[in-house]
Amino acid sequence: MQKRQFFKWLYPGMKIKRWILISFLGIFVVGGSSAVFLTQPYGIVKFLGLVVICMGIILIILGIGNIISSFITIFLPQREREFINILYQKRLLERGPRIVTVGGGTGLSVLLHGLKEYTNNITAIVTVADNGGSSGRLREQFDVLPPGDIRNCLVALADAEPLMRDLFQFRFDKNSEFHGHNFGNIFITAMTKLTGDFEVAIKESSKILAIRGQVVPSTLDNVSLVAEYQDGSRTEGEAQIPKKTSLIRRVYLRPQETTPTKEALRAIQDAEVIIFGPGSLYTSIIPNLLVKGIPEAIANSPALKIYVCNIMTQNGETDGYSAFDHVEAIVKHTNPRIIDCCIVNVARIPKSLLGKYELEKSFPVLSDSRRIRELGYRVIEENLISTRDFVRHDADKLSKLIINLLESYKVAKK
Repeated sequence: MQKRQFFKWLYPGMKIKRWILISFLGIFVVGGSSAVFLTQPYGIVKFLGLVVICMGIILIILGIGNIISSFITIFLPQREREFINILYQKRLLERGPRIVTVGGGTGLSVLLHGLKEYTNNITAIVTVADNGGSSGRLREQFDVLPPGDIRNCLVALADAEPLMRDLFQFRFDKNSEFHGHNFGNIFITAMTKLTGDFEVAIKESSKILAIRGQVVPSTLDNVSLVAEYQDGSRTEGEAQIPKKTSLIRRVYLRPQETTPTKEALRAIQDAEVIIFGPGSLYTSIIPNLLVKGIPEAIANSPALKIYVCNIMTQNGETDGYSAFDHVEAIVKHTNPRIIDCCIVNVARIPKSLLGKYELEKSFPVLSDSRRIRELGYRVIEENLISTRDFVRHDADKLSKLIINLLESYKVAKK
């Protein structure tokens, strides 16, 4: 049976027999000419032997090259012309810098979308304290960790076809029993229940989306986020925290004794650059830094540590906050050595968009860089915004700036 399967390669129309024959012909020519080249004294015969050897090598390369091309045509029919570029890009990205990002939500996914063009060595450390929306419902109903922020990061790092990425982001409409759920959230939840392991579910989803890098939760403990406000009151639940009108004094996890994932600690230890944000300060970035062992690992890391400050304030979280206030909040919750430099946007936001954000009580973050420098941190002020429909960081500009900062940092350390 196996012999019959083998001989199918020799059937007419397979477009492979001729190249096999040419390869064997090349091997025969090289073998025969090598004997002449090695046995003859220097002269015209030896020179002709060398020429024939070169021709044989060309035949071997031509035959093997076309055999490989035939396989590519079969298995990657729509991407045959892209194959060499894909292969080159993959090898180049495998040598890229080791980057760790910390956060969650839309802001982090924007950053990841830009960074994946520079390296495959990305680890996104993501919070699992979310209890709102689709993630919150799945968490409560199936007793799983919230998949929403994980899903966003997976899609941002995906190298799969656009249709597959769109599938993971597909949200069911109002007329469905799955109203409000993303397909990706349901898929990760189902995979978690099937395997009994949230980390395995993430890894399997990563394979399907062919992501560049990895996405890991900061902890696998079932934690909730608690906010303590300036008026002394408290609120538990990430989704409920911004609904309070009082300013936040601090946030903490419940239970407070949490265990970090080994992958998160390993990535921090190996990192060349660690990036916080952009993203919700108290509900996306800081929750990761409250997991026992993570802030200490970051503070002790020799990597370049960058905080990317938000462009706009967030109602219920950072009302009236300047860039300095963002940095101060992170430091107060963790360690002064957790940041080396801060990236701040200084571009003006179009009035047409400002009006939309004012309705949501969201305003541009004041760039008070002098106060940040007085804390001992470097500040990089740049035009980094994208203003198509929303005010976002421009993924390309921000990623390029971070890579340039890392290169400068490496040179300075030498």
